Amino acid sequence: MKKIIFTGGNGKFGRIFKKFNFDRTNIYYPSSTTFNVTNLKKMEKFIKKIKPKFIIHSAAISRPMELHERKIEKSINTNIIGTSNIVNLCHKYKIKLIYFSTNYVYPSKKGNYKEHHPLLPFNNYAWSKLGGECAVQMLKNSLILRICMTEKPFAYKYAYTNLKTNFMFHENLAKVFFKLINQRGIINIGGPVQSVYNFAKKDNKKIKKKLMKTKRNSLPLNSTMNITKFQKFIKKN
Repeated sequence: MKKIIFTGGNGKFGRIFKKFNFDRTNIYYPSSTTFNVTNLKKMEKFIKKIKPKFIIHSAAISRPMELHERKIEKSINTNIIGTSNIVNLCHKYKIKLIYFSTNYVYPSKKGNYKEHHPLLPFNNYAWSKLGGECAVQMLKNSLILRICMTEKPFAYKYAYTNLKTNFMFHENLAKVFFKLINQRGIINIGGPVQSVYNFAKKDNKKIKKKLMKTKRNSLPLNSTMNITKFQKFIKKN
């Protein structure tokens, strides 16, 4: 089996990914110390040791969103420069790269965005992920996943009724991930379009409704994606 390095193994998705792929002995989950994306030499040392054919890059600074506004240098160094470092190493050692991006790179106005539609990141977090995408796009042997997912159970006591989304749970992607690994280009990843409230109440009948104010909102009201391409690959495989 081809060896795989998975970055972000201790993150929320990483822990779920391990759970559903515990029997795969070809996946390596280095710590952020061993595989520090801001340290090119450390990463190269680990790559030379493992000799992977794939790197799944899910490690990133995400929450809290305001961190990307207050400490842009940290966001840039990790999400943009760190990703660029990985791209350089993948190019040098002929490694396939799968990069985790976000649906927030879309304009977040009309929704139903397809992979080829124009981009306009909603906030600094999304800009940092798009910055990573720019480097990954230069690597022909790569796959960008624009993902809309969340942890299970839903982490909040209330959910917005006026915020449309493509939410899916982490485990839903973990179960089907290897149906996508040989693809290239860009794929929108998520679930059916619905309000956050409708998504959350399926798993928690006691969830409370809440209306998100449109002024100075920290989340996009409609960053929904067209997931036809994703569904096609899942059904095909």
